[in-house]
Amino acid sequence: MKVGSRHYRSIWLGADGRTVQIIDQTRLPHEFVVVDLTTLDQAAVAIRDMWVRGAPLIGATAAYGMALAMAADPSDAGLARAHDVLYATRPTAVNLRWALDEMRRVMAPLPPSERTAAAYARAAEICDEDVEINRRIGAHGLSLIQEMAARKDGPVNILTHCNAGWLATVDWGTATSPIYHAVQQGIAVHVWVDETRPRNQGAHLTAWEMASHGIPHHLITDNAGGHLMQHGQVDMVIVGTDRTTASGDVCNKIGTYLKALAAKDNGVPFYVALPSPTIDWRVHDGVREIPIEERSGDEVSFVQGKLADGSVTRLRISPEATPGANPAFDVTPARLITGLITERGVVAATAAGLAAMFPDRTGG
Repeated sequence: MKVGSRHYRSIWLGADGRTVQIIDQTRLPHEFVVVDLTTLDQAAVAIRDMWVRGAPLIGATAAYGMALAMAADPSDAGLARAHDVLYATRPTAVNLRWALDEMRRVMAPLPPSERTAAAYARAAEICDEDVEINRRIGAHGLSLIQEMAARKDGPVNILTHCNAGWLATVDWGTATSPIYHAVQQGIAVHVWVDETRPRNQGAHLTAWEMASHGIPHHLITDNAGGHLMQHGQVDMVIVGTDRTTASGDVCNKIGTYLKALAAKDNGVPFYVALPSPTIDWRVHDGVREIPIEERSGDEVSFVQGKLADGSVTRLRISPEATPGANPAFDVTPARLITGLITERGVVAATAAGLAAMFPDRTGG
């Protein structure tokens, strides 16, 4: 995707071929800042403090974090420490575990002298694979938007939640990839952007993406989606996922479940854009088995914004004596999902549907 006239991925290598560069997403939309990562601990901070976020990008950053670790200490102890440090950063997104396990699988059989080069090579492949997966998700999701456009006058109104855009992946995004493909095909779309409290990734990131690409959109409060659906102003919902069970339950940013309930009640198609690395074949009951990350209550009690003088500041919105509770994700049961948009096609959110689409993966 482009920022101004320049193409960016969300993570890339610097000119030295070793430094990992990322966009500090905590500074958007008010500042565009590129950060250099040169150590394992810096990569861990970037993931934990959400300079990078979104399941696919977390996985890609973890892969490069392993490469940075091998450049400093390619021993067996260094490999084990890197895996453990990065695994502890975010418990919910399954891509993190997948990427770390894959990097360890590649490096463990190698002598230490070969691990650094192998780690950088595999991390680069993981990034390229993510871009292709998301491009193909967009191509399959495009057909759904085309079908909707053929049935109505005016733009296709799509509601999103959180940010499942190119900033959450290496490029294209998951939920936004069909939107970008539709715009490239000249299909008129309009996007309802949930603000997505408490970190406001919709307001800060999805809105920034839509504005940067000239896509018609409006920012709405998280509570407005049901009202819009009742009045026929939403044609479809497309969200992303941080972890999907083998039976089709979807764990995504807190508030996704409520949107799915409203969509079901109003007959609005509810789709989940699903890169296959987010499928956790070991888990079948999302509500009971997926660990839900509990983040700091300060994210609920404070907001970040830009003042009239142009400065960016952090403001408390609640009484000082009031603590904040902050579950970061919820689980949407498969029964509420119209379909899963994967890189291999659109599939029913069922164990049978997923197993048929990914017969080579079900061994988990």
